[in-house]
Amino acid sequence: MSLENQYKILEFADLGDERGNLVVIEGEGMDIPFDIKRVFYIYGSDAQVVRGQHANRETEFLMVNVGGTSKVKIDNGFETKIIELNRPGMGLYLAPMVWKDMYDFSPDSILLVLCSKHYEPGEYIRNYEDYLAEIKG
Repeated sequence: MSLENQYKILEFADLGDERGNLVVIEGEGMDIPFDIKRVFYIYGSDAQVVRGQHANRETEFLMVNVGGTSKVKIDNGFETKIIELNRPGMGLYLAPMVWKDMYDFSPDSILLVLCSKHYEPGEYIRNYEDYLAEIKG
């Protein structure tokens, strides 16, 4: 399977004016292809920290660096790609079963993550070798 079919870079309109910037992200197929069930954000990490390091069997994700920058290494067991999230109007959509590592956080990084499912520990694959075994059947 091609990794190109499992992620998408999304661009969101900046609707701001002289009062400041305003970026709106709507779910249910408006801006992202899922209904938002969970939201979390990562901040206070640094360039040495690696977050994520897992795949999800069912959850779709949208990642937006609303402040600062970070990188996301995505992997489908066959291909890898590194995406730099470096502006608030840029989102990284990830389909289920994509391994993700978030890293190289700038000091001011705030990484916002929108999810299609509520947290369910059993749908996480946290060991890369287990992930490869499941992907490659």
